[in-house]
Amino acid sequence: MKKIFAAFLILLFIVGCKSKKNAPDVSKIDVTVKIERFDKAFFSLDTNHIQQGLFKINQQFPYFANDFMINILGAEPLSDTSNISFMAARQFLSSYWPAKDSIEKKFDDMGWLEKELQQSFRYVKYYFPKYQLPPKVVTYIGPFDAPGVAITQYTLAIGLQLYMGKNFSFYTSMQGQEMYPSYISRRFEPAYITTNCMKAISEDLFVDKSGSKALIEQMIDKGKYWWLVGQFMPDADDSLITGYTGKQMEWCKKNEGLIWNFFLQSNNELYSVDPDVIKNYIGDAPNTPGMPDIAPGNIGQWVGLQIVKSYAEKNPSITPVELMKMDARKIFEETKYKPR
Repeated sequence: MKKIFAAFLILLFIVGCKSKKNAPDVSKIDVTVKIERFDKAFFSLDTNHIQQGLFKINQQFPYFANDFMINILGAEPLSDTSNISFMAARQFLSSYWPAKDSIEKKFDDMGWLEKELQQSFRYVKYYFPKYQLPPKVVTYIGPFDAPGVAITQYTLAIGLQLYMGKNFSFYTSMQGQEMYPSYISRRFEPAYITTNCMKAISEDLFVDKSGSKALIEQMIDKGKYWWLVGQFMPDADDSLITGYTGKQMEWCKKNEGLIWNFFLQSNNELYSVDPDVIKNYIGDAPNTPGMPDIAPGNIGQWVGLQIVKSYAEKNPSITPVELMKMDARKIFEETKYKPR
């Protein structure tokens, strides 16, 4: 009897987990991720022989070297006469050498990231089998104002300089805080790398064209992207996808009805196309004007996510392709969103 009861509990646990995550089995989808360490190769250059070294780097990473020189360092393409590139590379190596030591020490082993990306890539291929995943995944160290994730023609490029942990010396410095205030830099943790990669892929799949729409439509359209990332990372915490702290996340969930009521009482702001109104509710910010201090910024996208989730739950047969292409106003009208 005890064995039967134990087996029953295990079955309940498994069923509960499946119904909660509602994720398909992607274990048989063939995806392999091998991270190419451009960062290590670049910082192994001999500055006394920079020209020869850069040409060798270009041969080793023909799919990324020029992207790095042009789009990350703001230099010229690598060529026999590209003195600007040689000077830019030498200056960058000299300026960022101290940061390089700390970054490479933190990211010596990338096996964990390869596993995370591989699993998320399987979900991407499951839902979007025709989508061409970036053939290469490359890590680099760039200036601190360079992107943390970028999709180039041939690569998914990850800028490790933006994932050193919230207490990294540059982030907490005066210069770092001017560039990235604490409400942004607290998300510069390794745990956010896969999430940011999936956000980049979501935006590569579906270009955001919501910029001129009314607030409620932008909320929903942008909420779609967070929802889609959730499909690619079904085991990820909501705080990783939204970027909220645990306390902010808890507050939003407990006060969903009050948050929505705030929008309903805001003098038709839901239908405003005024950029000054929209920026109060969409985009990075330390908090939301008019709400308690605990209310996170970008609350509009979070509400949009709840509306999209509600629609998806009421229409379980809808595919991610169909939902992402749906008109935001139609989703809003059919969902009849009324949280308590």
